Amino acid sequence: MSELTKNSNVLQNSPLGDGGKIYFVGIGGIGMSALARYFKSKNCSVSGYDKTSTPLTQALESAGIDIHYNENVDVIPKDVDVVVYTPAIPKDHKELVYYQTNNYKVVKRSDVLQWITESSFNVCVGGTHGKTTVTSMIAHILRDTGYGCNAFLGGIAANYNTNFWSSERNVAVVEADEYDRSFLKLVPDVAVVTAMDPDHLDIYGTPEEVENAFIQFSQRVKPNGCLISKYGLKRSDELKAAHHYTYSYNDSKADVHAADIRVINGSYVFDVIAKDWVLQDVVLHMGGLHNIENVTAAITVAKYLNIEDSKIKQAVETFKGVKRRFEYIVKNEGHVLIDDYAHHPEELRALITGVRSIFSDKKMTVVFQPHLFSRTNDLATEFAHSLDLADEVILLPIYPARELPMEGVNSEMIVNRMALSNTQVLSKEAMKDWVKENRPELLVMAGAGDIDALVQPMKEILSK
Repeated sequence: MSELTKNSNVLQNSPLGDGGKIYFVGIGGIGMSALARYFKSKNCSVSGYDKTSTPLTQALESAGIDIHYNENVDVIPKDVDVVVYTPAIPKDHKELVYYQTNNYKVVKRSDVLQWITESSFNVCVGGTHGKTTVTSMIAHILRDTGYGCNAFLGGIAANYNTNFWSSERNVAVVEADEYDRSFLKLVPDVAVVTAMDPDHLDIYGTPEEVENAFIQFSQRVKPNGCLISKYGLKRSDELKAAHHYTYSYNDSKADVHAADIRVINGSYVFDVIAKDWVLQDVVLHMGGLHNIENVTAAITVAKYLNIEDSKIKQAVETFKGVKRRFEYIVKNEGHVLIDDYAHHPEELRALITGVRSIFSDKKMTVVFQPHLFSRTNDLATEFAHSLDLADEVILLPIYPARELPMEGVNSEMIVNRMALSNTQVLSKEAMKDWVKENRPELLVMAGAGDIDALVQPMKEILSK
């Protein structure tokens, strides 16, 4: 393993140093807000724009970061050293255009992560699904055991209620985003690949190009570095690194796998078995069988970093999960409400299967909000097959995010491909009325759009 220093200048490859001024266009995004917090921790002057006020932006403002919500060139700072933007921002955004046409240093979020990771020891987690949970698990284990890390997460870690934390240890745990090929700018010492399923085909065009990008990501691992990938990935023989380990939920052909899985008081207890070590009676309080596989990947990283077994087990047992990843909102005798970010067919399949493993005796109602017209168009059949695993399904209209509508693409596309008859498309208001009237005993809400705004109203309905 590389020699780690405590106070290396992690900004040495950037145009910024301590005390620099940085402006974020789209500061409220989950990845952007983590970077904003990072630069704030480095004594930089941080400010930004976002379209709407959210709990994330409000938390940034509470940390002393100035944010405004109207697209207005007159109010933006003119004396900044660097402007950072996210690909989700439209190309004709007035503030972005102003900075670009007036010769400011304007960079993407991925460029900033490249600056940071070029001068630190990095654990970078990529995958078309599972990466946020695995990144959060690894970062929590490193923090909880005292190993130490700077964490850049794509979700809010429930233990700390944040998506970023800093450390004197020059180690970065980074969620490696495949959208826009951003992760190909990272330089991992340890890389994790959780999945290479077709996604972001608006960027990549074909499933093969998605796979090619992950193969390139594996080639970014530093000499003598380590790659940890899910066992059985298509084209896994093309994923290369000096040290390569595979992990699995329960397949003993993998280098590391879980075994003797039990459910005790609503939590999982299991062993993690490798060729030359065994970690017995690991306790995971986070639901979903896929999270046993996710934590197996995280444990494999921790073992590679030579963290003590007892400390790893203690950290896993204290892990509270990630907001909107199999998150229990209501859990009582009468009702269970689970909220999840699942927005890909394989994520939905894993979510529904995981819920079944714990609540096999309850009727499961899934409310799903498709995310992006392009993803719905590309994967409508796969979404239908995954949703068929539920007992009852309500689909909300598609959340467009950065896209304009596509003719003929809507939530009915998915319904028309489903074998399950107990399904319907409802508006958000109609869905609320339906839940009030039917009060389902097991309600699972899934999607990456604004469906999370419905979680609190559902909680109030089902808690009464």
